[in-house]
Amino acid sequence: MAPEGSDKAVSMTAGTDKKKKDAAKSKKSGKDAAGEEPTMSEEDQELKERLETCVSTVVNEAEEASVTVPIRLKALDVIVTELRSATSSMTSVPKPLKFLRPQFAKIKDLYASFSGDEAVSDIEMLVLRARLADVLAVLAMTMGKHEERESLKFKLSAFKDYDALTTRGQASRVDDDNLGSWGHEFVRSLAGEIGQEYNARVLEGEDPDDDTPFSDLLSMVDVIVPFHVSHNAEAEAVDLLIEVQRLKKLLDLDSIDGNNYGRICLYLIKTADFMSDPDDYTEMLETAFELFRKQSQYFDALRVALRMGKEDLIADLFSQCSEDALMKKQMCLLLARHRVNYEVEDDEDEDDLNELIGNAQLSEQFLKLAQDLDVMDPKTPEDIYKSHLAETGGFSRRRDTGGAQVDSARANLASTFVNAFVNAGFGQDKLMTPDNEWLYKNKDHGMMSAAASLGSILLWNVEEGLTQIDKFLYSSEDYVKAGAALAVGILSSGVKNDADPALALLTEHVEGDNHTMKCAACTGLGIAYAGSAREEVMDLLLPVVESSEGGATNMLEVSLAGLALGMIYAGKCDETVGSTIVQRLMEGTEEELDHSHARFLCLGLGLLFLGRMEMADAMLEALRTVEHKIAKYAAIVLETCAYAGTGNVLKIQEMLHHCTEHISEDADHQMVAVIGIGLITMGEDVGAEMALRSFDHLLHYCELPIKRAVPLALAILHVSNPDFTVIDQLSRLSHDPDAEISQNAVLAMGIVSAGTNNSRVAGLLRQLSEFYNKEAGHIFCVRIAQGLLHMGKGLMTLNPFHSDRMLMSGPALGGLLVLVHSCMDLKNTLLDKSHFLLYYLTCAMNPRMLITVNDDMSWRSVTARVGQAVETVGQAGKPKTITGFQTHTTPVLLGTQERAELGTEEVLSVSNVLEGIVILKDNPDYEPEEGN
Repeated sequence: MAPEGSDKAVSMTAGTDKKKKDAAKSKKSGKDAAGEEPTMSEEDQELKERLETCVSTVVNEAEEASVTVPIRLKALDVIVTELRSATSSMTSVPKPLKFLRPQFAKIKDLYASFSGDEAVSDIEMLVLRARLADVLAVLAMTMGKHEERESLKFKLSAFKDYDALTTRGQASRVDDDNLGSWGHEFVRSLAGEIGQEYNARVLEGEDPDDDTPFSDLLSMVDVIVPFHVSHNAEAEAVDLLIEVQRLKKLLDLDSIDGNNYGRICLYLIKTADFMSDPDDYTEMLETAFELFRKQSQYFDALRVALRMGKEDLIADLFSQCSEDALMKKQMCLLLARHRVNYEVEDDEDEDDLNELIGNAQLSEQFLKLAQDLDVMDPKTPEDIYKSHLAETGGFSRRRDTGGAQVDSARANLASTFVNAFVNAGFGQDKLMTPDNEWLYKNKDHGMMSAAASLGSILLWNVEEGLTQIDKFLYSSEDYVKAGAALAVGILSSGVKNDADPALALLTEHVEGDNHTMKCAACTGLGIAYAGSAREEVMDLLLPVVESSEGGATNMLEVSLAGLALGMIYAGKCDETVGSTIVQRLMEGTEEELDHSHARFLCLGLGLLFLGRMEMADAMLEALRTVEHKIAKYAAIVLETCAYAGTGNVLKIQEMLHHCTEHISEDADHQMVAVIGIGLITMGEDVGAEMALRSFDHLLHYCELPIKRAVPLALAILHVSNPDFTVIDQLSRLSHDPDAEISQNAVLAMGIVSAGTNNSRVAGLLRQLSEFYNKEAGHIFCVRIAQGLLHMGKGLMTLNPFHSDRMLMSGPALGGLLVLVHSCMDLKNTLLDKSHFLLYYLTCAMNPRMLITVNDDMSWRSVTARVGQAVETVGQAGKPKTITGFQTHTTPVLLGTQERAELGTEEVLSVSNVLEGIVILKDNPDYEPEEGN
C-alpha cells in the first residue's frame, strides 16, 4: 500500500493557485486553520490522505515486515518533497505543514525510538533518522516549544547523522543545500534559535572567543549568512553574526559585491548606535570600514574612519587610492568640512590637496554662491530688526523713554553682534568696514567685541582680513587692540594658512601681562585652531592654565585658556591637557572655583573627550578627588560630552536621575545634566523624540534651575532645524515670568532657527522685542537671536552634523556648547563683559550649500533634486532616499533634514553624499535621449 501512495505523490505537482484560493475561502468562512474543514477541496483531501499514508508508512506501527527501510525512506521523501515545494500566500499556512500538524507527536515518538547507535547501525536507518530529524525541525518551527529550541536541536542531530554518513563514505546521500532548500522562513526561524542557543551556552560558562564549544552552531552560521546575503536579507545576516559575536566573518564572504555592500554597510553603521558595549560599537564600524575599502569606496571608508575618530587610518586610504585624483580631492574636501588637521605628503598634487584640506577656497566659493543667489548687499541691524513693522515703533524710535537712551551702549553692542552674524563671511558691511565710527559708539569692553566683529565679517578670507584688521592691532585703546587680536583668531577659524598668522600675532599677548589682551588672545587661539590639536598652541596656553597668582582676574584667564585648549583638542583625549586642567581644579581655592567662569574650565575638560565614550573614565575618577562642589558639575559635563551624539540610554537615565533631587540652590550640576540629555540624544531620532517627552515632565515637576536649562537642551536637539512644535514650546517659554527661563528660551529660538531666515521665528522675535522693550537683558537676547536667525543671510548652518548626518564635527559642537554654558549664567557672562564668547559660534558656522564642480574646482551647474531625507536602512531593493523633492540647478541650499541627489544621468558624483562642494565626472555609459 505504501509504495503505491508514494508513487502517486512523486508524480503529483502542487496546484498552487488552487491552494491559494482554498486558503482564501477557508479564511472567509472563519474556520480555524488547525481544525478540520468540511469544505475541503478534492485536491486538498487527496494531499491530506497521501501525507497521512506516508506518515503511517514511515512510522509502521504494525511493524509489518513488508515495509522495509527503503520503502519508509521513499515515503519520507514524499513528505520532504511536499514540504519543500509547498508555496503559500503570505496570509495562510502551507497545506502540507497544516496536514502534518496532528502527526507531529507520532513522528517525534518514532524519532525518539531511534536513539542510540545500535538502532542506526544500518546506513539506510541512519539516512532515515537524519531525514526524519530534518522534517521534525521544519514541523517544530511552528509546533515545537520555542523556549526548548526543538527546531534547532533536531537540525543539529540531523547534521551529526549526515557527518556520520560522510565519514562512512556515503557523501552522495547528503543534500548539498540542506538549509536553504527548506525556505527562507525556516532559515530565519533557525537563525533566531541559534542566537538563543549561543547566548545560553555563554551563560553556562563557555568562552565566546573560542570557536570549539560553538563549532556545531558556527557551521550552520557559515551556511545561513551567505544564504541571507544572496537572498537580499543582508540585515538578517548581520543580525545573526552580531548575535554569535562573529561579525568579522562578513569580510570573508564572496557574496558581498557592488550590488549589496552599500546596504550592508549602511545597516552596520546605523546599528552601531544601538550597541551598548564600546567594543561591539568599534567592531561594527571597523567591519563597515573594511568592506568599503575592499570595494574601493575610499570616500565612504574615510567617513567611517572619521566616525570612529581614527585619524591614523587617513594616510592608508590616501596611499590606496593614489591613482584616483578626483577621489583624493573629494576626500580632502570632507577632511576640510570636518576640520581635520591632516597634511598630505609624498604626492605629486600635495600642494593642491593640502590647500583643499586647509579650506583655502572656502571664502571664494562662499562669495560666489552669494553672488549667484544675489545676496551680496550688506545688511544693517535695522534691516534685521524691522522696527518700522512694530506697532510701538520698536527700540530704535523710542527716544522719549529714558530706558532706551541710557542703555544705548547695550543696544549698540547687540547691533555689533547682529551685524557680525548677518554679514559673516561676506567681507563687507555698513558699520565696521567703511570707517571706524561705529567702533567708538561702544564703550570699553563693547569696543573689544566691535573690533572683533571684523573677524566674523571677513570670515575665512585670511589674506584680505589681516590687511583690514592690522591697523587696529596698533591702537592705543587696550580694548580695541584686544578686539583686533580676537578678530585675527576668528578670521582664521577652520582655515589653514602657511603663515600661521593667528599664532604669530597672538603669542606675545598670551605671554604678556595685560589681562584684557590675554583673555582675547586665548579665545582667539581657541577659535582659530579649534580641532587642530596643534602642540605649539598647547605649549603656549598650558602655562596660563597652571598660573595661580592673581585671584579672580587670573581665574578668568585660566578658564578661557582651559576652554581654548578644550576646543583645540576637541575629542582628542589629550592626557597632558586633561591632567593639567584637573590639577588646576584640585589646587584651586574656594574663591577661584566659585568664580562664574570656572564652568568654562570644566567645559574645556569635557570637550577633550567629546564623543569618546569610555575613554573619559580615568578623568572622571581623577575629578572625584576635587573637594569643591564644582567637582560634581565637572564630572557631569565630562560624562555628557564624552557620550555626546551616542544616544546611550543608560547615560540618559543617569542624567534624569540627577534631576530627581529637588534643590533650588547650588543646582548647576542639574542644569548641565538636562543639557546632557539633549547632548547625548542629538543626532539619533528615536532618542531625541523620547527626550522631548522627558523635557515636558521636567518642566512640569522640577525646580527652577532645571526648568531654566530645558530651553537650552531643546536648542541642542534642533540646531538650525526650526521644527514647528519646538518653536511653539520655546515661544511659550519666552514669556515665562522667570527672567532666566525666558532669556534662555529667546536665545534657544536663535540657535534652533540659526541661518534659516525662518519667517515664523522672525515674527515671534519681533513681537518679543516689543514685549520686552523696557528690559535691557531680554532685548539683548532677542537681538542676538535675530542675528542668529539671519546668520550669513540664510546661507549658513550651525548644525554640527554633516555628511548625511553621519559625522559630528567636534569644533562645531564645542562652539555651540560655549554659548549654551554661557546661557546657564547669563548675567555674569554674555550680559556682563564676556559677550565676546559668542564669537566661538564661528567654529560652528558652515555654508549650507551644495556646489557641484569639475576636477579643476570650476563650477559645473547640473540639476539636483532636494527633498526631505528618508531613512532607507534595512530596506530591500533601491528605495527612494528623498521625498517631496523639488528640482533645482546647482548651487542650492540644503536644510538640516534635507538631502540632495543628482537629477541627471549625464554626470556621476565622486562622493555619494551630496553636501558642500561635490566633484563631478562624466558618466561614460550615458547615452543622450533621441530628439534632444
